[in-house]
Amino acid sequence: MTSTADERLYNLLPAIYRIRDTEEGEPLRALMSVLEEEFQRLERDMDDLYADWFVETSAEWVIPYIGDLLGVRNLHTIGSAGIFSLRAYVANTLRYRRRKGTAPVLEQLARDVTGWPARAVEFFERLATNQHLNHIRMNSLGTPDLRQANPMQLLGSPFETATHTAEVRRIGIGRGKYNIPNIGLFLWRLQPYYLTRSTPQPIAEPDDGRYTMSALGHDSPLFNRPQTETEITHLAEEINVPDRLRRRALYDDLEAYRDEVMAGTSPNSAYFGKQPVLQIFVDHTENALLPEEILICDLTGWEDPTWTRPISQTFPKSGGGNFATKVAVDPVLGRLVILDGVTLPTALEVSYVYGFSSDIGGGPYGRHDSLATATSLDIWSKTVDQTDTDADFNTISAALADWAGSGQDDGILTITDSGTYAEELSISLGTGQSLVIQAEDGQRPLLRLLNGGLPLGMLDISGGDGNETALMLNGLLIEGGIHIGLDSLEDLHLAHCTLVPGRGLSTDGTPRQPDLPSIVVDEPNPALGIQIDSCIVGGLRLPETMTELGVYDSIVDSPQDEQPAIAANNAGEPGPKTTLDRVTVFGSVAVRELALASETIFTEPVVAQRRQSGCTRFCFVPRGSQVPRRHHCQPDLALDAYAESQGTTVDALTHGERAAVETRVTPTFTSVRYGEPSYGQFSRTIAHEIRTGGEDGAEIGVFNQLKQPQREANLRTALEEYLRFGLEAGIFYVT
Repeated sequence: MTSTADERLYNLLPAIYRIRDTEEGEPLRALMSVLEEEFQRLERDMDDLYADWFVETSAEWVIPYIGDLLGVRNLHTIGSAGIFSLRAYVANTLRYRRRKGTAPVLEQLARDVTGWPARAVEFFERLATNQHLNHIRMNSLGTPDLRQANPMQLLGSPFETATHTAEVRRIGIGRGKYNIPNIGLFLWRLQPYYLTRSTPQPIAEPDDGRYTMSALGHDSPLFNRPQTETEITHLAEEINVPDRLRRRALYDDLEAYRDEVMAGTSPNSAYFGKQPVLQIFVDHTENALLPEEILICDLTGWEDPTWTRPISQTFPKSGGGNFATKVAVDPVLGRLVILDGVTLPTALEVSYVYGFSSDIGGGPYGRHDSLATATSLDIWSKTVDQTDTDADFNTISAALADWAGSGQDDGILTITDSGTYAEELSISLGTGQSLVIQAEDGQRPLLRLLNGGLPLGMLDISGGDGNETALMLNGLLIEGGIHIGLDSLEDLHLAHCTLVPGRGLSTDGTPRQPDLPSIVVDEPNPALGIQIDSCIVGGLRLPETMTELGVYDSIVDSPQDEQPAIAANNAGEPGPKTTLDRVTVFGSVAVRELALASETIFTEPVVAQRRQSGCTRFCFVPRGSQVPRRHHCQPDLALDAYAESQGTTVDALTHGERAAVETRVTPTFTSVRYGEPSYGQFSRTIAHEIRTGGEDGAEIGVFNQLKQPQREANLRTALEEYLRFGLEAGIFYVT
């Protein structure tokens, strides 16, 4: 007889009864196991009941009830993708009320209610006024000091110190700012993503010491790594928000740091302290370059043949010895240069922060729930890392070769670093085989697919007969495309991946090959199904005979004008049966059947051959589209509302009236170019019908899960309670 640690009730029985139970086939043990399950359930319920007494440990569903005990106003509950909770809002309620109406409370309120970093500004302090002699504010100058570069760069920002003449326009609609009753709440919507030990891209061959921080080789601004505020009375500073880094701020910070190193005092840095915004590793060393070895400068114009690298400078240390600057960094452009006089490294790695709207595409964010794990010894499971000697392989091709020769049907390959893997890859799957290639949680490796030694190749998938074969890619940034051979795969699943639109990016951010799609499937492949979840991909060339295409919480982008985003070929022949849920599509769509299009933005016409089945709901569908029956779609609703306001019908509207309404509600974006931080984000002038056109009142498109309209509505509701009488607040989005 054997017993387990969780058979507590059975082990309490006298030994004589357990011996007799064993002799009779253990029926008593089976009965006690049922009682044990109920006993454990009661224990968990008791533990949960105790935890639910405290707002810090309670379950999410309990928080509104705790808030009700404090008289907290009801707000929209936003639990989409675990992005946002009302826990902080309820927990800080008493602290809000003790300091009601003050700027720090309004700032903390905005942060807790929306989940976005915030900065509160009392605009009466920014007014140019005659000061009372009994209350002189020395930092409130009537005119700005033009010799101070740092304050001049902050003009118009939440952190400006210059004063202005009064504005009489209302701040509530975002028109006016500087007036006595006005309070401004500045919010940062872009999220910071900290990328560890990524491989910067040299821009010349052979390497001449110039690199882009982005592994894709394009200019991309660096973002701050926000430092946590520990007191509710503290007003946010630049180091506390995820904004773009400024050259002047970092330059002044490092200059002061170098002065302290030379003086022999304890150096202190706001940006390169315990939580550095930037780290540079040379030749795979464990420790990064010291802050005093980094120079911040403007690297604009390095494309000019006459441009030369800045010269390394040597400084004396207090007590003897010297140190020298080794690298120059431009945080605005995301460029890095090895200084003249410093030996070029054999390997270079950088850790930095970039900004984006949400957790989609390949990125260093948490994906633990979507990762595959080996559940038995029958599953081949290996790791790849370019620098870690404990990893099984240092190249992906070597790992794939090992799996092919292992004889095991199921394989999991995990990449445990964020380096660049420039390789020529192909995968051959036999009948019944499945393979997962995934990045470790918190990592974002780049796969640069080569084509005979040249970049921008394709991952070729072949072999098998399409019977029960599967490939899953998770957490990867892929420069190149995917080609699926005839009847070689039954299931392709992309999760949290980026297939760079246009196969790759040039230094200026333009697609390198905009006419080439991201996924190409040979005809007919009748057993193939493709699922794309939380991804960014380029054009899809999929045959009509495929089983189905499913795209969820993703962006499909065809960067080449007049080429479809989803179709069988470049000519626009119809692709397979398709489902699109919370998707933004840049380009036209041609499919056999649109099984479902829900909360999706189509920037160009979409045509479905079979329109007797399927549904299009809560979408924006441009003129010229042919889709299944529509439900709550735009611009249809806007046209109906306008016609009703004019006392007529939609059919009776003139061409000019229809065009005006359609133009007003047509989605506009901050950026439609992949690689920019605000890629795919709606512009601030987006029509209300699109911004709140989702099923639950959120925006239509890929960022529906962010629930931005609900967050703003929650903030406006909360401000009614905590804003002082006579004041008016305005909400301004910095990013």
